Amino acid sequence: MKELLEYILKGILGETDFYVTEEVDGNFVRLFIKVEPENAGMVIGKGGATIKAIRSLLRVKATLEKKGISVNLAE
Repeated sequence: MKELLEYILKGILGETDFYVTEEVDGNFVRLFIKVEPENAGMVIGKGGATIKAIRSLLRVKATLEKKGISVNLAE
């Protein structure tokens, strides 16, 4: 999951630094995106559209692996 999220974020942010942390609790995965505040808008998108799309893509992969998932921006 983490690898897919990093791949998506590289396409959105380019060479901008970001960090993804992953917490696994049984069949539930929590992913946290840490990005500079001035670049957070690129990840969130207009009206939250970009982050919603990212969550939807990761939810599909999680469903195929029979897992739950949560994707959040870390502060």
